[in-house]
Amino acid sequence: MKDANANAEGKKAAGIAAAARVSDGQRVGLGTGSTAAFAIAELGRRAREEGLRIECVATSLQSRNLALDAGLTVLSLDRVAELDISIDGADEIDPALNLIKGGGAAHTLEKLVHSMSKRFIVVADPSKLSETLGTKFRVPVETLPFAAAYVTKALGELGAQSVDLRSGSGKDGPVITDNGNIVLDARFAITDPAWLEAQLKSIAGVVESGVFARVKPRPGDCLIGEGAAVRIL
Repeated sequence: MKDANANAEGKKAAGIAAAARVSDGQRVGLGTGSTAAFAIAELGRRAREEGLRIECVATSLQSRNLALDAGLTVLSLDRVAELDISIDGADEIDPALNLIKGGGAAHTLEKLVHSMSKRFIVVADPSKLSETLGTKFRVPVETLPFAAAYVTKALGELGAQSVDLRSGSGKDGPVITDNGNIVLDARFAITDPAWLEAQLKSIAGVVESGVFARVKPRPGDCLIGEGAAVRIL
């Protein structure tokens, strides 16, 4: 389980720096997770204190609630076709800015929202940097519940070293995504992230994977919060 409080100072610095890149009148995609939450809070502060006028879409119920609590205007995702900018965290980032996401099981809507955006900003702390994807984090695969056995077999045939059904916390049974599906966490030795992403997407019963290598646009700025400072990759 991820520790949402780990490296909080760096996450906050990165979130605030990302929110500063949002301009008046823009439509903004809001990611999910502890680092994105700092960006949402800062956007709310800017709206209250600076008069920033933006419209947002959220990648999860959690982010939607945070945005509403911050006083932001949140639109229904199914009514929006294009966004000016989106901000999100990542669970693992390689030197080419390929990502693994989905620690919060929101990667399907995150991939949709970032694909809709003209500009995609990643916010993270240094612990998320990796020379090779899959070294620190398994690949989340959102799967239709009744396809679990078949998808598990297909992941093994694709080279997964292990596949585990993600269990819920504070409840019996598996994690259920906002889309009503389950998550399989697969351990891969990843040599070609774009190839793996395409192969995972081609498996019947897979809704979406947490590999972000083919998503367009590619991450523009990757803001790494190191204490109170921010480094741009």
